[in-house]
Amino acid sequence: MEDERIIVRSALPSDVVFADQIIGEMESSAIARGSGISKRSAASVIEKINAGKAIVAVTQNGEWAGFSYIETWENEKFVANSGLIVSPKYRNLGVASQIKTQVFELSRNKYPEAKVFSITSGLAIMKMNSRLGFEPVTYTEIVREAAFWDGCRSCVNYDVLQSKNRCNCLCTAMLFDPKLN
Repeated sequence: MEDERIIVRSALPSDVVFADQIIGEMESSAIARGSGISKRSAASVIEKINAGKAIVAVTQNGEWAGFSYIETWENEKFVANSGLIVSPKYRNLGVASQIKTQVFELSRNKYPEAKVFSITSGLAIMKMNSRLGFEPVTYTEIVREAAFWDGCRSCVNYDVLQSKNRCNCLCTAMLFDPKLN
């Protein structure tokens, strides 16, 4: 494995074969960390792949190594970078950072005027976001669309979010505003 090259690229329609692995790893990783994560369905992952809104990492032998996607909100005023996950076998090799960089570039290329945001409870993601120019912000500065927040229903911390009237939670909101960068 040490010598196996990992390719990080825009997802192709043929990458839908990884959907079940991706959602399975998202869920098991959240359970192992005891952290909140919004569950995704295989259908939603497939939709992002087919729409050209996903980044995938694969080995040169075609094994899945990582994934992330983008989603627009409020008539493309906001773009969320979401669902970053790396297979345990390929962690600590810089794969997450490469995926994060490419999903950010995908966001900026497809929606250059949009504010790009990420919510996370993970320090590693916060550091990656900071390197890309994201700043920590209050929840009032990111998308207010109810459908976005409804995606948090499957998170173990959803009742915290609800009790705070969707104004804060245990995740940190981070924002890249193209007008300020």
